[in-house]
Amino acid sequence: MNGVDILAQYMQTTCNTYLSSGEDEFNVDKLVNMTYIFQKLAAVKDQREWLIGSGAHKTLVKLLAARDSNVLVGALLALTSLAESPECRTSISELSIVESLMMILQEYDLLSKRLSAELLRLLCSESDVKEQVKIYDGVPTLLSLLHSDHLKLLWSVVWILVQICEDPEICVEIRTWGGIKQLLHILKGEQYLVSDRSSIGSLSSANAAGRIQHLYLSEDLSPREIQENTISLQAACCAALTELVLNDTNAHQVVQENGVYIIGMLILPSRQHDCIKNKFAMLQCYAFRALRFLFSMERNRDLFKRFFPPDLFEMFIDIGHYIREISAYEELVSKLNALPEDELKQVADSIEGINQNKAPTKFIGNYAILDHLGSGAFGSVYKVKKRSGQILFAMKEINLHNPAFGKDKRDRESSAENIVSELTIIREQLCHPNIVRYYRTFLENDKLYIVMELIEGAPLGEHLKSLKEKKHQFTEERLWHIFIQLCLALRYLHKDKRIVHRDLSPNNIMLGEKDKVTVTDFGLAKQKQENSKLTSIVGTILYSCPEVVKSEPYGEKADVWAAGCIFYQMATLNPPFHSTNMLSLATKIVEAMYVPIPDGLYSEKVSNTIKRCLTSDAELRPDIVEVCALISDVMMRYMDSLSSCQIALEKKLERERKRAQKYFIEANKNTVKYGHCHAYDQYEKSSMSSSSSSSGIASCKSDISESAFIPMGILQPNKSDKGSDVFLPDHSYSIDNHGKDMFSELEDELDTSDNSSCSNYFKGPTTGTLKRSVSASGGEISQTKEHTGNTGSKSRPASAGIAVSQRKVRQISDPIQQILIQLHKIIYITQLPPALHDNLKRRVVERYKKSLFSLQSNPCNLKAEIQKVLQGSPEIIELFADDCHGLLQSYGKSLISDDKTGNTGSFEFDGGITYEQLQTMIEEILEDSGYYNLTSNRYYSFPVGVKNLLTIKR
Repeated sequence: MNGVDILAQYMQTTCNTYLSSGEDEFNVDKLVNMTYIFQKLAAVKDQREWLIGSGAHKTLVKLLAARDSNVLVGALLALTSLAESPECRTSISELSIVESLMMILQEYDLLSKRLSAELLRLLCSESDVKEQVKIYDGVPTLLSLLHSDHLKLLWSVVWILVQICEDPEICVEIRTWGGIKQLLHILKGEQYLVSDRSSIGSLSSANAAGRIQHLYLSEDLSPREIQENTISLQAACCAALTELVLNDTNAHQVVQENGVYIIGMLILPSRQHDCIKNKFAMLQCYAFRALRFLFSMERNRDLFKRFFPPDLFEMFIDIGHYIREISAYEELVSKLNALPEDELKQVADSIEGINQNKAPTKFIGNYAILDHLGSGAFGSVYKVKKRSGQILFAMKEINLHNPAFGKDKRDRESSAENIVSELTIIREQLCHPNIVRYYRTFLENDKLYIVMELIEGAPLGEHLKSLKEKKHQFTEERLWHIFIQLCLALRYLHKDKRIVHRDLSPNNIMLGEKDKVTVTDFGLAKQKQENSKLTSIVGTILYSCPEVVKSEPYGEKADVWAAGCIFYQMATLNPPFHSTNMLSLATKIVEAMYVPIPDGLYSEKVSNTIKRCLTSDAELRPDIVEVCALISDVMMRYMDSLSSCQIALEKKLERERKRAQKYFIEANKNTVKYGHCHAYDQYEKSSMSSSSSSSGIASCKSDISESAFIPMGILQPNKSDKGSDVFLPDHSYSIDNHGKDMFSELEDELDTSDNSSCSNYFKGPTTGTLKRSVSASGGEISQTKEHTGNTGSKSRPASAGIAVSQRKVRQISDPIQQILIQLHKIIYITQLPPALHDNLKRRVVERYKKSLFSLQSNPCNLKAEIQKVLQGSPEIIELFADDCHGLLQSYGKSLISDDKTGNTGSFEFDGGITYEQLQTMIEEILEDSGYYNLTSNRYYSFPVGVKNLLTIKR
């Protein structure tokens, strides 16, 4: 009977009427019932194709802009049922639905948010939807929902994050917005969570019957049901962290935030109800997978060696790196659950042992040991803090029993004294952005301890191992970025400070945020005299130069050799000299025998630079300045980028300085102004309390007229009228010269016949003297300001108030009111229902609003920004330049616009967006949305008791 097509057509007609004509109860009821019918049809898998063929899904997407909650919920339920099928998901994702869902997730009620999140979870399997989530800044919105206490909403949001984490940029954005911390907080299980038993079918039936809120809010779950939902949520969080730790920086943050301990606690078996044992076993599998992905990062492996018994640890390793199939971890879970109680207790104790938040159990000197960060050729490195402080440091422990420091105690003590002496010099001299800072050295129990700056990041060696395991390579740009910073550090050491590092290796080069290089581990560094040579044999053999291997004197060029080895290893992910036989290794180093870099992998300059640095003859090997000369063109490009960044930062700093200065000036003015107003308030209260001659309304009017006082800072002179010194305060309203003044209106409201009101002074032509009198105990303080008026006029008594000629009253505008109006327009646009198609103008306005109120924004900047928009400044908007650049690229760099005359123009955005262009966009959007047709007096408000004061003309 072709019923689906007929229903779909009728729903489309009703929808168009509803959206264009506003809410109508009859149309709302029809739409609620039709969405219910389509949800029931979509619940059957074979019938979903009918709905897509009829175009019903397009109308349902339109209804996401509905203002009636029942219509919105009905549309969400029907779309969610449709999205269960992959074919339907593809058809729905082709529409502009993500923007509507993001709006609902930001602004609507909990039920609408929960249903929108579930629908978005289903749609995120489509690549187009993931890209739209990125375009519409979905990550901050989704992460804000992680603060919710509803289990099903959290579960849907976390699974959305799992799917969009495939994009490396989104992974970084999640970390930047604090998503890793939020996921770990959920895994701790410390927050109170709620849920319900509702399903899509039950909610749809309740919505059609008009009892959905009662159904949704009245359900209380049993503790077992809450536990089931919590286990599902924790499994989802483990899945999200598994995807996030594919990024090395993310993995490092998980470890830093005690994530290994938090996830490790989830693998421990616990006594569960039989019906949820399977779910808990699945959670254990997800937790094991997250731990296995973290184990794949080399620097974390020492943590896991203390986790399991040997046979369980062997199974854990045999699973392999980055295995996603959850079934691969089931045997491991079964093995763990079958362990005897005493072995399980050992596992639990081992996991507790890596808890970073536990009280420190070991102290060295005045420092508490918090964590073991790694080990080198001569000792270990710990994260520490002072007993009475919170600042974190890195402390290297060097065992003086190492043969390199001497054969007997006397030699070892002599070597230790020399190292302490050298480090003291280094600590006092070194100050470079690519070199670690040293704070203190001391000896204790035949061990040397060096306290230094704690660098957040990972050693270059771990990045190399991670890339090798993932079968990835450094880009050439990244190669040069790291190597140039290393060259700058070595030039500073060799030429400015005459210091030879002597132990340069990938493990002693830390990479921080944006690959910022920091050279560490100066425990073996040596300061030499000019033109002298060093003879002691120290350092790591893989990166030792031929002269060190041959026990010959060496100098600063030993570090150049090591830098060449590191550069080679970054290019190939393998050290240039490697052998299981020490004699063979020494021969390769002395003869500089290494496998050349494969052709076509990098440019010729990379190969030539490595070849020059790895010259076996120290006399022919270039020093660090000559190395820099070899790559001068690359270094110049690097310095250009640094210079551009510095100029941009200086401009930003100058703007912030001016804003802060302006803010403090205004704050001081406000403080002074508040002091005057406060003093007047105190005087007025005392005046009111002391006045006993009048009563009732007459008394009130007497106080107004005889004791009225206007602070001098509020009065503004009228430049067009030189004969007057007293004017009305600058309010957002004005006085009509042909109507009643404000005090006359107040007189009408008070309904009094007292003709001595102060309003008479506004009506009269007299010009008098402004006097301010303050009654005080024991005396009277008066302030009088004389001005030129009629020579025959007599001065008025102090109690006469203020006299202003009506012809001298002018209309003035309030700049603050104009700023608030403009801000209201911007926020109004961001609250509009989503458009059916992408709208770049609205996207630009929304990005601008987010920039105004972002975490990095300055509140002092708000007023200045809005004023520029009001003035239509031709300046480029720098506040969101970087954020808007990607948006413009995704839409193209020009935007066609129709002006009010009907002529078609275009915006060119090659250099960015100006305030003038933004203002034009705002007005066009407001015109299109019917903003100015809603009401003609949107911005006008009146004081209490003042009516019909203004004549508003548009």
